[in-house]
Amino acid sequence: MDPVRHLLELAPLSEEGRARYVARHLAGARRDGVGNVFAGEGEVLLLAHLDSVFPPGPWRFQGERLYGPGVGDNASGVAVLLSLPELPGVVRGFTVGEEGLGNLKGARALVAALGPKVVVAVDGYLPGVVDRALGSVRFRVRFLGPGGHAWGDRGAPNPVFALAEGLRVLERRVAGREGVSLNAAGLRSGEAVNAIPQEASALLELRALDPGALEALWREARADLEEVARRYRVGLGLEVLGQRPAGSTFTPRLRAAAEEALRAIGERPLFQAASTDASAGVERGIPALALGVYRGGGAHTPEEWVLPKSLWEGRRVLLAFLKALGVG
Repeated sequence: MDPVRHLLELAPLSEEGRARYVARHLAGARRDGVGNVFAGEGEVLLLAHLDSVFPPGPWRFQGERLYGPGVGDNASGVAVLLSLPELPGVVRGFTVGEEGLGNLKGARALVAALGPKVVVAVDGYLPGVVDRALGSVRFRVRFLGPGGHAWGDRGAPNPVFALAEGLRVLERRVAGREGVSLNAAGLRSGEAVNAIPQEASALLELRALDPGALEALWREARADLEEVARRYRVGLGLEVLGQRPAGSTFTPRLRAAAEEALRAIGERPLFQAASTDASAGVERGIPALALGVYRGGGAHTPEEWVLPKSLWEGRRVLLAFLKALGVG
């Protein structure tokens, strides 16, 4: 099946819409209790996630480029994987809950249920090969106060000021530190300009290449936020929303297969760390990697774009990779 045709039909659909589309076009398709779609039998599990960072939106062509939220990550990955024929020894899995706060629920469920010997995430740009899982802790921070009148209760603890200080402290802790990152989003608080809010909150994400560094950063971040809450005389709530492992189960066999696969299109692997569905294999000690299968840019923005014809290259790479592994 033409991967480009699949892409054009998948791109405007929601996660569930994509799942239904895949189920219609995948011979022997099954769905599990979390919403994944999968088919096939074997020890190699190929995974492409159905969800995107942003809700589906309009897409458009501009020259050879196709623009729109999620057209690459991961509608293109889904399209390439769906275009493969049925292959002995291979399970094709289409997962839910990879992006945002999904916490890899789809990939974790399939890996646990099927017990594969190799996990491959079909995700990302050519000629990228993810050989190392990037770990993360995602959590909600909430600062809590009594609230009150902006004038009559002036001087009362203000959770917004505590949140602002907490973000500043965490930013300074991470700044200039190798192999770690901090992101903040989803800030919320009161809307009345003349009322002191009772709560201010944000979604935070810590990432690190090394498991020990991630554990240390998470411990330090908690201590920082507790100290800020004490100084600003407010309550503190921390809710962990998701965790992903750091580390690698990449093997010489996988490296050789990736190198051979990319030679099929005249490329060499660009090895990199990332957080993908392959992390579900890494945390169970299963050899795992992610293969990029399209060319594009603007990932995790509404203006993401891909070169649709590059999906044929990705399809060729994926088939060559499986051949190099001795399956398919």
